[in-house]
Amino acid sequence: MWCTGIAFYMFLANFSAVCRAAGGVVGVLSPFVAGFAIAYLLNIPMRWLEDRVFARMRYRRVLSITATYLVAAVLLSVLLGSVVPQVIQSVRDLINNAELYLTNLNALMLWMADRFQIPKEDLQPLFLSYRDIVDKAADMLTVALPHVVNFGVALGNGLVTALTALICSVYMLASRDRLLCQIRKVLYACMPTPRARRVLEISRKANGVFAGFIGGKIIDSAIIGVLCFIGMSLLHMQYAVLISVIVGVTNVIPFFGPFIGAIPSIMILLIVDPWSALKFAVFVLALQQFDGNILGPKILGDSTGLSAIWVLVAIVVGGGLFGFPGMVLGVPAFAVLYSLAGDWLAAKLKQRGLDANGDPLVPEASVEQTE
Repeated sequence: MWCTGIAFYMFLANFSAVCRAAGGVVGVLSPFVAGFAIAYLLNIPMRWLEDRVFARMRYRRVLSITATYLVAAVLLSVLLGSVVPQVIQSVRDLINNAELYLTNLNALMLWMADRFQIPKEDLQPLFLSYRDIVDKAADMLTVALPHVVNFGVALGNGLVTALTALICSVYMLASRDRLLCQIRKVLYACMPTPRARRVLEISRKANGVFAGFIGGKIIDSAIIGVLCFIGMSLLHMQYAVLISVIVGVTNVIPFFGPFIGAIPSIMILLIVDPWSALKFAVFVLALQQFDGNILGPKILGDSTGLSAIWVLVAIVVGGGLFGFPGMVLGVPAFAVLYSLAGDWLAAKLKQRGLDANGDPLVPEASVEQTE
């Protein structure tokens, strides 16, 4: 017990050093980590194809893996081929028309100053010019120029890592049953049987929470992105594809996602057309309410079992410790910990003969006699 307490204290006291060491290890193992992530995401459709479509065929595992990767490649190609060019064109148009947009925005601010009797000196810091943006962009380019030299090396390493991760994911899916059997063998060999069974039970519970949450959140975010594009198109707003991609990607983050995506989107529309920015703010608020109260519960259900306050705590703590991945994965990780803590508390209360309110438990025999 004392050793555990001392070890925990040393871990907290040297948390930054531990994170750096863990980051170095993860960096070396990044192809395998990425391969595991790909295999984990594709395991759900692969299992469905194996159990439903190719169940009676001899090489059902090979066929299901091949079909899964083909479908994923087709979907990715369609997405990149249809969305990415429009996003690039939207960014290009935004840069080319930046001077006109800033002129119109400054004119609107002057009109508001005259309309509401605001001294123009108070609004002077808010005025933007095309030259200011160009100068700031030049400064940023000067700072980033030394890093551009290493871009080719980084790109080459990234391609090698991506290819290695893809190959690893195929091997992991192909030998999934064997890997699971080896893990169970190691657990039963290194732990007492009851503890090994408890670890496997916790792992199954964690897998169910993570798989349900991640899969549901991806589907939910894709639907929100499409709805955002449809709504912006009906409202005749500019850069619908670019903003819909931003909203859809950031919607993966629970609770804060729509607002995180709305801030840069509103800034873009504010430069282009302030009235469109106002309309978009109202629209994205309605979209967030629809997602939080109707669409999200329908898709995700009660996959985490957390109340709103614990979701908020999980996002803040996870984001503060691990950044964007922590904000996405913090909720299912905290849900697993929350469930384990609930089981531990229930067991402790039962040992003491108390219920959740601190009252003595009624013996089961007396309950049966009463009935």
